[in-house]
Amino acid sequence: MANKWYDSATLVHPLVALEVACGTGYWTQVLAPEASSITATDASPEVLEFAKQKSYPPGRVTFQIADAFNLENVPGNFTAALVAFWFSHVQRHERGRFLTALHQRLGPGAKVVMIDNRYVEGSSTPIARSDEGGNTYQLRTLGDGTSHEVLKNFPAPAELQALLTPVSSGLSVREFTYFWGVSYIIDGQL
Repeated sequence: MANKWYDSATLVHPLVALEVACGTGYWTQVLAPEASSITATDASPEVLEFAKQKSYPPGRVTFQIADAFNLENVPGNFTAALVAFWFSHVQRHERGRFLTALHQRLGPGAKVVMIDNRYVEGSSTPIARSDEGGNTYQLRTLGDGTSHEVLKNFPAPAELQALLTPVSSGLSVREFTYFWGVSYIIDGQL
């Protein structure tokens, strides 16, 4: 995979991945050649059906309907998790709850990789409003002309470090022009 932001040598092998909120399967398709197996989850049956239509290496990807905050019923033993472009849709006060659910499902020693958007003035959809909890929202217009408010938070590297340092080892937080990436190993003390 060209231009990947992570180092393949740091991936856990065998890579048995739990993908949280896989959406249409874009990142599932990117990760599948590197993984022994992936269980791709999403709360929406409609987007999972779309994800299933993509091409994956035979026998490597299974799909499961699951709420990202309730992963305990997802079958399998995983060595890693991928959270791609979903963390920004978690309310600030719910971040800890999501991470606790993820970490408890995986267990100590599992690798977690997250990637999401950075807010870039002039490139990102403008922030329409903020709420009392510090969450930010964007207005998005669909092809049918309807406009919808979407929760979209943009954590700073210091926020990610403060949130993840107490529960991880080997934490790496990287910023790119339009994205940030985080990788770490879940600490033994959940």
